[in-house]
Amino acid sequence: MGKVTIGKKACAVNPLKMSQPIGGSFAFLGLRGAMPLLHGSQGCTSFGLTLFVRHFKEAVPMQTTAMSEVATVLGGYENVEQAILNIYKKQKPEIIGICSTGVTETKGDDVDGYIRLIREKHPELATYPLVYVSTPDFKDAFQDGWDKTVAKMVEVLVDKPTSSRRDPARVNVLPGCHLTPGDIEELRTIFEDFGLEPSFLPDIGGSLDGHIPDEFTPTTIGGIGLEEIATMGSASWTIAIGAQMKRAAEAMQARTGVPYRLFERLCGLLPNDEFMSFLSEISGRPVPAKYRRQRGQLADAMLDAHFHIGGRKLAIGAEPDLLFDVASMLHDMGAEIAVAITTTQSPVLERMPCEEVLIGDLEDLENLAKARDCGLMMTHSHGRQAASRLKIPFYRIGFPMFDRLGAGHLLTVGYRGTRDLVFALANLIIADREDNHQPTPDTWLDPWKDFQPESPDSAVVAPLH
Repeated sequence: MGKVTIGKKACAVNPLKMSQPIGGSFAFLGLRGAMPLLHGSQGCTSFGLTLFVRHFKEAVPMQTTAMSEVATVLGGYENVEQAILNIYKKQKPEIIGICSTGVTETKGDDVDGYIRLIREKHPELATYPLVYVSTPDFKDAFQDGWDKTVAKMVEVLVDKPTSSRRDPARVNVLPGCHLTPGDIEELRTIFEDFGLEPSFLPDIGGSLDGHIPDEFTPTTIGGIGLEEIATMGSASWTIAIGAQMKRAAEAMQARTGVPYRLFERLCGLLPNDEFMSFLSEISGRPVPAKYRRQRGQLADAMLDAHFHIGGRKLAIGAEPDLLFDVASMLHDMGAEIAVAITTTQSPVLERMPCEEVLIGDLEDLENLAKARDCGLMMTHSHGRQAASRLKIPFYRIGFPMFDRLGAGHLLTVGYRGTRDLVFALANLIIADREDNHQPTPDTWLDPWKDFQPESPDSAVVAPLH
């Protein structure tokens, strides 16, 4: 059981945390034909857009209300109105998702009120999908922005069912922000192999998986459509992945009556056993043979890798759900979580398999005395300098990952994703040992050169090999 400690520094020196509006706009990127709109200054949007483009190596749609100093003081109604009208007429998105920022939240802009006035003034927008989420970046973090936005999508976009009949094959899936597009696609395959029809909200696996469209579009090029979201009330189950999605799952149940099951982890052997058993139960089908084989592969991988991972001290910095998921799996393999840093509060932190979890930044991770004894660091790309100074192997997880290719396709879920992660970490540790600790021809003992007789009278006899 971990003790949760909140850092007391006045500022973040080497930030681990990404902001709420970035998390909220990330969720909107999982909708088809969407345009995220940040209500704030141009710099707020430019910073987030840069992170997304560098992480995914793709064109990412995002707009801003471009608040100036004067507009911020006097109020942002005109900026919101003009931004919505310009986007509606020029980009023609299916939905505009609006996230607030710190500057407009500090002023206290009533954006819900602005939207009502805009709808009254412009009849063509009376029923147009406009979803606003309050995501001030002076509090909470990336995971919180995603969590709030998905819950708001459920409240605004999902229709209340007109019939009590449900489709037994259909399931709603609410994935946490710690899952990559590759994770989403892996989960989609698993659901379909059980004969289930999953609806992911949001579906970044369809919009940020790196595919090239036939024609350019200024909005998102995939994801879940509004008509599919509207009918999610006809599903038989809602499956939430990550503790952050509990609020959205509860909102779905309250609005539609669809029961939900929360899976806090999908990395590791036992969590996936529970997941597969549940899918078998609700689908009425046995676990497909391919997953029984993948389970055996994972068990063998854990057996092979535990010689390298077991007993090793680790330092991990990540959003709460990703931290809990990966750290718990590595603890199950015998690793010691010596240093755990995260960004925001979460109920899973108290169940972390370590002595303490610090809500802080990467400078805190680097400066903790325990970090110097660690044999591996895991965090996003901003941790690379700290790992270099500590002279320990570095594995990139989370967002952003801007100095490597394929961030959107990394897998940590399911038997296959866990297996790939275990092998990647073990190989990193092996490579570090070979580079820095194994004897080489230059370090081998030369029995003639290095032998020194105890006294001049001693016989000069070379030691036996």
